[in-house]
Amino acid sequence: MLIAVALIFVLALLAPAAHRVFGDYVGWALAAPVCAVAGFFGAYVPAVTGGRTFDARWDWAPQLGAAVSFHLDGLSLLMALLILGIGVLVTVYTGSYLRGHEARGVFFAWLLLFMGSMLGLILADNLVALYVFWELTTISSFLLIGFEHQRAEARAAAWQALIVTAGGGLALLAGLLMLAHVGGSYELSELRLGADAIRGDPLYEAILALVLIGAFAKSAQFPFHFWLPAAMEAPTPASAYLHSATMVKAGVYLLARMFPLLGGTDVWLWIVAPIGAVTMVLGGWLAFHARDLKQVLAFSTITMLGWMTMLLGVGTEKAIAGAVSMLLAHALYKGALFLVAGAVDHESGTRDIERLGGLRRKMPLTATAAGLAALSMAGIAPTIGFIAKETALEAMEKSARPVLGVGVVMIAGMLMVAVAAILVIRPFLGTETSDARQAHEAPQGLKAPAINIAIARAQRPTGATNAGAAP
Repeated sequence: MLIAVALIFVLALLAPAAHRVFGDYVGWALAAPVCAVAGFFGAYVPAVTGGRTFDARWDWAPQLGAAVSFHLDGLSLLMALLILGIGVLVTVYTGSYLRGHEARGVFFAWLLLFMGSMLGLILADNLVALYVFWELTTISSFLLIGFEHQRAEARAAAWQALIVTAGGGLALLAGLLMLAHVGGSYELSELRLGADAIRGDPLYEAILALVLIGAFAKSAQFPFHFWLPAAMEAPTPASAYLHSATMVKAGVYLLARMFPLLGGTDVWLWIVAPIGAVTMVLGGWLAFHARDLKQVLAFSTITMLGWMTMLLGVGTEKAIAGAVSMLLAHALYKGALFLVAGAVDHESGTRDIERLGGLRRKMPLTATAAGLAALSMAGIAPTIGFIAKETALEAMEKSARPVLGVGVVMIAGMLMVAVAAILVIRPFLGTETSDARQAHEAPQGLKAPAINIAIARAQRPTGATNAGAAP
């Protein structure tokens, strides 16, 4: 595992040189080793689903007790496969999307730096290593959002994202150090053994507050939600990868990882669940009124992040299963929809929904990918999105406030159906507009990744009986 993560960082260093060597095929060349790393982690699936876990440790300064330790279980394996699997497709997509761009090699370097950082984050068992990788994702996302640094809007969005997420990171650092002090260890696997003592410690509330600030800032929860739509100034491959499938999931991942340590209390329930519920409804309402394709997707991402947060706040077994299945569902359909939005913008010259219409005739394969992903976004059977939504509803029915919980979920669900319709009906099924007339089907490198993710997203796992089975 240590070598696998290191390989991604080595690829980041080699990316500019690979761009010069492979030219327009650089996306495929860089995607191949990432695919190999994904295959490495995929080989763990039978053992992990059978209940086994795996650990790796590197004592890089044993005299100081400093080490990098990794822990692979169901949650981290799911995240690793999402990071690498979608990363392969985004890498291929980037090669076509930035064709002819003089700084394409630099973009690949930042993208792979982020990929390696995110992979290290979800595998880290050591609290210091977790924080280092956490902040590496912050720095690399800053570089990606501000990639087109000649534009003032991109620079402003990058700085805003950096300030919010780095500020949350500082709060997280304080919380992690206090957690290590109270628990007597920097290893999460060891801290879990003394979880009851940690929850009963006088510093518990302070630790929880600091960790939650870090998680909420990273995953754009209210009142930190404003940075995510602004980050859409990033090139579409970065938006598809960072802000739908990976970076914004880091906060949700942290909540899930910390639940055995800090969750299950009334304080956890009455902070995490209400914040998630408010974020969920707010994001859906803002998405319904947006008219830029990427802005619609950004606000709807906030909704789904809030949904996952609310479920983790409820904290029952069914709610956690719903949150994890929703994490998988959202990463796939939102990744596909972002890639579709990029292809539409690339071929028609606009992302304004009011200026698009009738694209199904000009871009039939792209329209198919959009339709499949939107079905899953709306939670229509038999997609995985349907399974995730039904699991979430069942969890809220059995929660402490079932009427309120189900009501909030239903409101957010209806908003997601409306948003899914907005993303498909007007641009692809409406009357053909002048901007749409100049469009044509995207090149293979742009449409194939979106189609592959959409097909994966639209399928129900064979033999699945509930959303929590796979994780």
